[in-house]
Amino acid sequence: MSAAIVAQANRVLLRRLSLIALGMFGFGFALVPLYDVLCDITGLNRGEIQALAKNTQVDYSRPVQVALVASVPQGAPLSLTAPSKPLTAHPGELVQTEYVLENLSDRSVVAQAIPSYSPPLMAKYFKKIECFCFREQRLAPRERRTMPLMFVLDKEMPADLPVIAISYTMYESPKAPRQ
Repeated sequence: MSAAIVAQANRVLLRRLSLIALGMFGFGFALVPLYDVLCDITGLNRGEIQALAKNTQVDYSRPVQVALVASVPQGAPLSLTAPSKPLTAHPGELVQTEYVLENLSDRSVVAQAIPSYSPPLMAKYFKKIECFCFREQRLAPRERRTMPLMFVLDKEMPADLPVIAISYTMYESPKAPRQ
């Protein structure tokens, strides 16, 4: 092989690699607007609830005991377990915890959690950012899953509520295929 052919092949390879590097650099810049478009379409990272997660103004003068409760209807092939201890939260503070869901049957199960609040007016001030209750949970036979709950107590909540409770009841979905 002659030196001229090798030099020509090297120039072609250098040109191709340069174009690839330039394309990757441009794609890196395009990711930000593409991400914004994706978020606008899907609703991710938008709205006042997401703004609450970024809030750094926590009212530490107002501790609130948050009791977390879990239940399933009698006869449901499910077990839902809440954290064992109440949480102490402050209005404006981002709080993360986890529930555990288990399919006790030998068949696949689709389940949905329904929240309830005590006192009921707390529904207005309990801002869930991430919650297993947002979507159905599909579990394989005997599957056990840890599920997140991330919330913020709105700073506008009444000051005379030092203790609140949120309860999740996990129901088997009527759409679930039975075997």
